[in-house]
Amino acid sequence: MPFITILSIRIKIRLMKGGEEMRITVLLLTVFVAVAFVGSALAVPPGKTVEFAGGAPGKVIFDGKIHADKGLKCNDCHTKIFPMKKGGKYTMADMNAGKNCGSCHNGEKAFASKDAANCGKCHKK
Repeated sequence: MPFITILSIRIKIRLMKGGEEMRITVLLLTVFVAVAFVGSALAVPPGKTVEFAGGAPGKVIFDGKIHADKGLKCNDCHTKIFPMKKGGKYTMADMNAGKNCGSCHNGEKAFASKDAANCGKCHKK
């Protein structure tokens, strides 16, 4: 076989391999983007709230807009403090110990969760 024909065959084979690599890359990128959107779909969208039972003091309504208006971004809390999904069991004992909401609502960064005067800021009857 002439050198040019062999070179042409090798180039075609490499292009086919490169095309396969490109397809795999596009597939992996598509899966990555889909997973990222699923995670954000579970978050609280703007203008919406999440409600928690809250016990005797009344249900707790989380509104991300209130926190955003204070300059916070979703990733300030998610996934460092909270998972990127709705739900979870949160107790006042944990908050008063500096866990979950209490990591900021400690009287230094934000109002203290253990101060009875602040109950109505989260709990609604």
